[in-house]
Amino acid sequence: MNAKTTYSTPMLHAMDIDRSLAFYELLGFVTVDTDGGKPLGWARAHCEGGALMFLRAAHPVDPAVQGVMLYMYSPDLLALHAELQRSGVAAPPISYPGYMPSGEMQLRDPDGYSVIVAHWEPNEQEAWEQRIKAQPQRRETAK
Repeated sequence: MNAKTTYSTPMLHAMDIDRSLAFYELLGFVTVDTDGGKPLGWARAHCEGGALMFLRAAHPVDPAVQGVMLYMYSPDLLALHAELQRSGVAAPPISYPGYMPSGEMQLRDPDGYSVIVAHWEPNEQEAWEQRIKAQPQRRETAK
């Protein structure tokens, strides 16, 4: 298959895009484009390995109805956790579930979307890449 998508950018409805951008900047995102409106109608932010877009919501967002959960990774979750707390973000304690023994924390963004940040160091990435390489090739989905 030669035709394919090459980038994926989740788009979230946000009541106040400037407020959302400020929150995600604390997680390492940088605003790269906006419509320039006052207030903003849309914006795009990037981080190392990812992107998010925000579209101004016409009414309050109900994250439970949206069914959106963002899962992100940090090479130093303890430092990020401390920085978020210093910035006034209600960062709950880090948990250590069986599927992520190195730790994760679950946050809520300004519109209530679930944002989970897991600890993921370069050695964990390398081990994961080796596991994936050792697996049989995945077959393409039937057309």
